[in-house]
Amino acid sequence: MNNSLTEEQVKVLNMSQSVINEVRKVIIGKDEIIIKVLLSILAGGHILIEDIPGVGKTTLAVALSKALSLDYKRLQFTPDVLPTDVTGFTILNKETHKFEYKQGAALTNLFLADEINRTSSKTQSALLEVMEEGKVTVDGITHKMPDPYIVIATQNPVGSIGTQMLPESQMDRFIVRLTMGYPNLESEVAMLKSKQNLVPVDNVRPVVSAEDILQARKVVENIYVSDQVLQYIVMLANATRNNEYIKLGLSPRGTIALLRMTKATALLKGRDYVIPDDVIYSFKDVVLHRLVFSSKAKINGLTGEQILKGVISSVQVPRVSK
Repeated sequence: MNNSLTEEQVKVLNMSQSVINEVRKVIIGKDEIIIKVLLSILAGGHILIEDIPGVGKTTLAVALSKALSLDYKRLQFTPDVLPTDVTGFTILNKETHKFEYKQGAALTNLFLADEINRTSSKTQSALLEVMEEGKVTVDGITHKMPDPYIVIATQNPVGSIGTQMLPESQMDRFIVRLTMGYPNLESEVAMLKSKQNLVPVDNVRPVVSAEDILQARKVVENIYVSDQVLQYIVMLANATRNNEYIKLGLSPRGTIALLRMTKATALLKGRDYVIPDDVIYSFKDVVLHRLVFSSKAKINGLTGEQILKGVISSVQVPRVSK
């Protein structure tokens, strides 16, 4: 750990480790995913987890809500889910003869939008204002979301039965897209053992308050970033915009998201300043889902990961000293 860390930075570091330890009780063998989700929360972003059913996406969200002491709601997105199920609606109270607002599922601290790509585009778009602005407007009246407000959305791989792709505008609202994948042999055996005698998620203890999260985000925001690293981020973004295999490159919103994730990464690695390795660590998770690849990439059989590796190798890594 860097001895120059302030008391507030050390507190965030210790708090993060406590959360990781609690969630690890439930999500076995996926420490990297737990860390990246926590980084996203510290960076003030929303998370998209794309994977097949049954690998623990929902369990991860529930465990986090418990460890972070956050109110939690889950909505299973199906074709018949309406926008009002997400945002809420107003209804006439027959006793008072006044219209009252009935909260939608999204009005909570941590909202799990489960299998978001199985519902209609209209319902998907109902989340846009909530995710970007932290509020919903129903019948001309604005209702603010609690703070902190975190959306963890899951989606089945594109091409699965009953799914449709999210529009680029919605994909861009997620700070990262992650994939959990199957557990390895040892992790799955350990998971089966833990399931025999107890329900693991009930063992997750609240170790952080909502106020702690808000304070931690302020600490992350103040992590130092040199001009060389800022230029490196922009050069990487420009490399995606001028690549023959990429039709739609990284947006300015994407570069801001990458910067925020980079700051959180630096702090969790015990530093009060950012280095280029922090940028590279989060690059794929922040960038890949924001890009649209050209037909030339498909013709040449290139994956998004391969193209991004080429982007990173095309930009010179700066030497940075604090």
